[in-house]
Amino acid sequence: MEVLNYWKRLPTFTKRIWTVAGFFFLCIIVTVAGTLTPLSQQEAQSLSKDLDQQRQTITSMGGFQQTSAIFGNNFLISLITFVPFAGPVFSLYVMYSTGVVIAADSLAHNASPPWIFLNLIVLPFAWMEFLAYSIAFAGSAWLAWRITQARARAELSKTCTFISVCAVILVAAAVIEVYMIALAA
Repeated sequence: MEVLNYWKRLPTFTKRIWTVAGFFFLCIIVTVAGTLTPLSQQEAQSLSKDLDQQRQTITSMGGFQQTSAIFGNNFLISLITFVPFAGPVFSLYVMYSTGVVIAADSLAHNASPPWIFLNLIVLPFAWMEFLAYSIAFAGSAWLAWRITQARARAELSKTCTFISVCAVILVAAAVIEVYMIALAA
């Protein structure tokens, strides 16, 4: 009960920060769970082949097109996540599936999936993407909570602000990712 009393006394802004932080760790945990999913060699090869085709498509584009494609994909996921109740379920599936694809690509190249995930998560665009998704999760949770309180209208303007914040973060993340792709080429 003391925890609930403490939570109630916190300013709303602090509660929102804690909510984002909680969802950040949830996103990491769900993605890691995906990397730990057992896959057959055939499944791993098939998913890795699909990923290689996507990489080739992205690499064949110009810089602006690459940035637009990466941003568009990530922002769409973020927007869907903002949908109260159903959006977070979809996003958890995407996070888990991302982990499974990391596992498949790792196994197809004889590498450890958790090790590859650790190598990816240290990249700045990965942190930025997880942050944006966490903001979307938190925004969805707050909007759902306000809907249950019949106070959704007041929350909608905050949700629009959070969508804008996610867009800015994801544009910056896409620019950094494209730059890193160019460096690796």
